[in-house]
Amino acid sequence: MASITGIGSGIDIDAIVKASVAAERAPKDAQLARLTTKMTTQITSLGTFKSALSEFQTAAKALNDASLFGIRKASSSDTARVTASAEKTALTGTYRVEVEQLASASKIASGSVAGGSGLAFASGGSLTIGLGDDSFDVSVTAGATLKEVRDAINTQLNDKGISANIVTDPANGTSQLVLSSNKTGAGNDLSLEASGADLEALVTNMPPALSEAKNAKFKIDGLELQSATNAVSGAIEGVTFTLVKAEEGVSTTLTVGENTTAVKDSLKKFVDAYNKLITTTNSLTSVVSTGEGNEPLVGKLVGDSSVRNVLNGLRSELTNTAAGQSGDAFRALADLGITTQKDGKLAIDDSKLTAALESNFDAVGSFVTGDNGLMSRLNKRIDGYVKSGGVLEQRISGLQKTDADIKEQKADLELRVAAIQARLYSQYNAMDTLVGQLSRTSDSLASALSSLPGVV
Repeated sequence: MASITGIGSGIDIDAIVKASVAAERAPKDAQLARLTTKMTTQITSLGTFKSALSEFQTAAKALNDASLFGIRKASSSDTARVTASAEKTALTGTYRVEVEQLASASKIASGSVAGGSGLAFASGGSLTIGLGDDSFDVSVTAGATLKEVRDAINTQLNDKGISANIVTDPANGTSQLVLSSNKTGAGNDLSLEASGADLEALVTNMPPALSEAKNAKFKIDGLELQSATNAVSGAIEGVTFTLVKAEEGVSTTLTVGENTTAVKDSLKKFVDAYNKLITTTNSLTSVVSTGEGNEPLVGKLVGDSSVRNVLNGLRSELTNTAAGQSGDAFRALADLGITTQKDGKLAIDDSKLTAALESNFDAVGSFVTGDNGLMSRLNKRIDGYVKSGGVLEQRISGLQKTDADIKEQKADLELRVAAIQARLYSQYNAMDTLVGQLSRTSDSLASALSSLPGVV
């Protein structure tokens, strides 16, 4: 209230009004504050639960992928000589590979010319560079230097796999143009021809090829084979291997089998996600004693039906063996070495899991994947809670509406308090004015009476 009050009566009207307003709003303020805290806490807690549940669902869906169990893995006993990878079509097996010769590309040098890289070809002309059955012409302008010829080759033939460089002899200053190809395999040799008087020097007295284009030569289980490249595909169906080092008489073993490592990694991620879910729900539903006479620390979702129903459903599926048939290799998660501990979390017996995957890989896939597989059943248990428009989203939406209603009540309270304050100021100021008038009248009468004759 932007006015000075209490002048006529001497009463501290501001203090009285503020105290009256505070007494009026205190109960409602406290009620709304409690509701706000409760709504905010519940929204946050349900959001945390939904996030952990969604993460677990993602891990379960990743494991419910039949293609994961169709992946093949190729391994080499000596990656310094041979490396390999396998596709889904590869058949399991073991192969003995002996590398006799690596595939190589062609490299040639031109004849020596004096003048170094700055040598200029006054009349110009053209160079014809052959690569196997193909040939490419490179124009050389009049006055171009050896360096410019090199740059022209690199610019025009880079996409053909041909590159050029200059090697200079420090002793006599003569230079040679060196041409290299990245195309390996027999028949892919480089050649060089020149037209133009000055350019003829480049093809005069050319040295023997620095490197010949050759096929890779190798044996698979004693069968002699060749490849134009060191990356060999098609020799073993679904398997690509790269020849790294040649050494006759030395064999490398290639093994193609199921990719148990990828499956184990996915199972471990699934277990980690489940354990994180248990840790989250424990913190949201626990009641922790803080000592005699003190209030316990209570989780924000203690007794929550959604949390209870989800966990009961998941635990039922993890321990249920009814879905399996008597002839199935695996009827429960425990058969894979994944068991529930006293704290509700899962633990993996790595040796038992490894043995299960190595002895019956396909049966593990049948157990965890498919419409009736474990991962699908787990997903059905939680999907209604985490999906868009699901149970948790509806609950959070309802709490948010309640929170919005609380904010409206706060706004209404502010309006009501402002009206009460205005009314109290009006009433007290009216009283203050009346008291001031009466006081002035009293003073006036007292002064008049004191002026009458005979009045002592």
